[in-house]
Amino acid sequence: MSSVQLIVGLGNPGDKYAQTRHNAGFWFVDDVARQYGVVLRPETKFLGEVARVQSNGLDFWLLKPATFMNRSGQSIQTLAKFYKIPVESILVVHDELDLEAGVAKLKIGGGHGGHNGLRDMIAVMGKTFPRLRLGIGHPGHRDQVVDYVLKSPSKIDRQLIDDAIYRATKVLPDVLQDEMQKAMHALHSK
Repeated sequence: MSSVQLIVGLGNPGDKYAQTRHNAGFWFVDDVARQYGVVLRPETKFLGEVARVQSNGLDFWLLKPATFMNRSGQSIQTLAKFYKIPVESILVVHDELDLEAGVAKLKIGGGHGGHNGLRDMIAVMGKTFPRLRLGIGHPGHRDQVVDYVLKSPSKIDRQLIDDAIYRATKVLPDVLQDEMQKAMHALHSK
């Protein structure tokens, strides 16, 4: 495992989707950009919004793909190839149906669990990348999932998700410095 050089938030572009549960990965990247004082800018060659963070010895990229969720891998692969970032050094941040709102979990590798953004990333780059899973809860039945992820969370759930994002940003320096186990312990014991 090498240190993280690229943090990708999964989501769908456009105002129509900005506040939907499926964009929790975008919310995380926006929060990191705000905390480090950088601005994400559209970058056509990377098919997304990009910013570089250089702070306190840290040096990493932020990416919000402008492709839709099911084509996220294209954008990620383009930036990773250009900067020669190995897949193991890409932290993918995404919404997670299998975790309650307010829960954030780190993991390395695994399947896509039906998540179209992860499915495309795995198809394009393999599955050995670390992930930050942001819980959004589950609607109760799989037939309701599409409508559920494409709607805004309740005010309470949004606050829980924002709190989880905040806690996850606090362990980010450990993740970036190849201290994944330390970060997992700190995040998962909350």
